[in-house]
Amino acid sequence: MSPSVPKPASQRPVWLILSHGFNMDGRAASQTITDKIPFLSRTIEPVIISATTGTPDPILEHHQLNGCAPSAIKFDLRHSLRRRYGSGFTYTFTKASYSLLLLPFYVLERLCIHLESQWSWFYPAYRRGLKVVRDRSPAVIYSTGGANSAHLAGYLLARKTGLPWIAEVHDPMIHPLWRGTRQAYQWAAWLEGLICRHADAAFWFTDNALARARARHPELGARGHVIIPGAESPDFSATTYTPGPVLRIGHFGSLNPSRNLDVFFAGWEEALRTEPAMAAEVVFEVYGSQLDSVSQAARDLLPPTAKVHVLGRLEQDPATGKSGRRRVLEAMRQVDLLLLLHGTDAFCEEYIPSKLYEYLWTQRPVLALTWRNPMLDQILEKEGHAHVVSTDAGAVAGALIGHWKRWRKNGLPDNGRASPYTNQAAVQQILVLAEKIHPQPQPA
Repeated sequence: MSPSVPKPASQRPVWLILSHGFNMDGRAASQTITDKIPFLSRTIEPVIISATTGTPDPILEHHQLNGCAPSAIKFDLRHSLRRRYGSGFTYTFTKASYSLLLLPFYVLERLCIHLESQWSWFYPAYRRGLKVVRDRSPAVIYSTGGANSAHLAGYLLARKTGLPWIAEVHDPMIHPLWRGTRQAYQWAAWLEGLICRHADAAFWFTDNALARARARHPELGARGHVIIPGAESPDFSATTYTPGPVLRIGHFGSLNPSRNLDVFFAGWEEALRTEPAMAAEVVFEVYGSQLDSVSQAARDLLPPTAKVHVLGRLEQDPATGKSGRRRVLEAMRQVDLLLLLHGTDAFCEEYIPSKLYEYLWTQRPVLALTWRNPMLDQILEKEGHAHVVSTDAGAVAGALIGHWKRWRKNGLPDNGRASPYTNQAAVQQILVLAEKIHPQPQPA
């Protein structure tokens, strides 16, 4: 039965889904699984185990658990308190009080264990998973990143119960330019090995990520797959693109020293020297983050006439009830040109920013700074968007001037194209994998 036609409830097998960050508004790792649930639910019955950092699901069976290590408790409390109290005095005081109580235990953990703060979540997830297996008899265990601890819980449950296990690996788990601790690298490499040896099916989001995981673990063989996550079409019925008196370029997402605006600002500076009139007609807007140290240093080298507006993270609007994510999507739809940053290190060769799939639905033109990722370049070219090498400021300048001249002459109208990269398409591929490892009985 196609996932577009819902199965009767009595025919839907239960899946146990392990996702640390499920239902966390605005987090890419969360969106990747959260947005698949409506389509999965047409064919299966999801039972979710996640951390307490997300919003409880009002419909599904949803178990929310804290990690058991001090670092996990501290991490989860910070998000839970912010959701409850906002960012005012009560939040700050309560967080400081809990942090003081946890401090001796936190220091002891950090002296011995140098892993991501979510590492210990696997144990409560495993224990609760065993109860779900006893109570609900799931047909499939499905673990999904970002937090690697979900995959360890999935492995332990599959080993204990004998149930088939599907692993969704969001980003390459290890890569040559590792910036974390040696212990964290060994932990991630060990977990990748568990997935490649023991998962009944595993999938990555890019060709390079799968190829390199398979090269490290040839035993993965045909059990490894690539499934592009995609994004579903937002409801833009109340939001339309309207050209304005200036060319608005928008960047959406996080910034850090390894994914920064250094080359973009250098290219913009070069473009302004070539075409001084751009200074009065171009505005650059930054959403989702403040400028990191590298970006700020590059910003300081721009001429004073360059207009940069740092708008930061958009949170839920109490006046309209719109979520932060909804506000971000509307802002994407309203800018003239979307900037996509990819980065400049080896990690980028195996990674496509999930923001791209939302960008494609806006129908606005995209300028992407990409690094050694043919799959990403092919997607951009296929959908009619521009890309330049992440380190080439001259190419950035040329692209900016070209878009500015087109905007001046004919505007930058919507391209009118629907994105082919959808959650529904991804779910259909996942269900095919599940059918291969756990065929469902056909009704008489």
